[in-house]
Amino acid sequence: MKKILVTGGSGFLGSHLCDRLIARGDDVLCVDNFFTGSKKNIVHLMGHPNFELMRHDVTFPLYVEVEQIFNLACPASPVHYQYDPVQTTKTSVHGAINMLGLAKRVNARILQASTSEVYGDPEIHPQPESYWGKVNPIGIRSCYDEGKRCAETLFFDYFRQHQLDIKVVRIFNTYGPRMHPNDGRVVSNFIVQALRGDDITIYGDGSQTRSFCYVDDLIDAFLAMMDTEKGFTGPVNTGNPGEFSMLELAELVLKLTGSKSRLVFKELPSDDPKQRKPDISLAREKLGWEPKVALEDGLKETISYFKHTLAL
Repeated sequence: MKKILVTGGSGFLGSHLCDRLIARGDDVLCVDNFFTGSKKNIVHLMGHPNFELMRHDVTFPLYVEVEQIFNLACPASPVHYQYDPVQTTKTSVHGAINMLGLAKRVNARILQASTSEVYGDPEIHPQPESYWGKVNPIGIRSCYDEGKRCAETLFFDYFRQHQLDIKVVRIFNTYGPRMHPNDGRVVSNFIVQALRGDDITIYGDGSQTRSFCYVDDLIDAFLAMMDTEKGFTGPVNTGNPGEFSMLELAELVLKLTGSKSRLVFKELPSDDPKQRKPDISLAREKLGWEPKVALEDGLKETISYFKHTLAL
């Protein structure tokens, strides 16, 4: 049994991670300020003797005794991270400083949940970890993109300066049960609109692409990365290299829901990347990991979840 801290532990990814850690017998401290996380995501764990929930904002220091830290705290959808962009940057930067400080004090291994957004609107396709990115530092998405880039900087400076045991993963689009229905991410948007019979909103002409990783596959990657040998820091791309256009995704959601919703095209938001696909060669080599769940199978599970959640 390990004592493990999960920041952002009641969120979409964090709650699935808590489930897996508890299932394998670890002692889990779940920390969240509930800005985007929900107690509904972890209520089934509340009575478990190995699970503890703490309301706390990572922009403030935390003093606990743990052996490992998964730092997931940060709003991850444009709707939420643009709502309070200053706080989003603080969560990434001050949160990283505070969690790295904690890891240094207690000599814990710490994993940073970074993002494919560090690549911005990429000029290289697919994106390898060696690519430095093309990011607008003053745009409406910069609070998240640059916040996460700065967090990576801090992690690697703590590694070089203090020999801290760090792990960094770069998460590409992930979907599955417990996504927030109003988070503005494309999978949840399309599914909720289709189930309600509303118009499905496609920004741009629908040709822009994303790669969609099912949540169970991503959690496998987190656990594999945390268990790699000391000194292997990453960053490692974690995502599904299958590439789909927005139009293809919309048509698949319509097929799986049986919805009669119409497709409606709107102007592409500022700084929205035109394509995104991970090169996962490093994950295959170092983690022995690659995603297993096909998009159609993952969407069926996600649609079932939203049907239940929305009572449709």
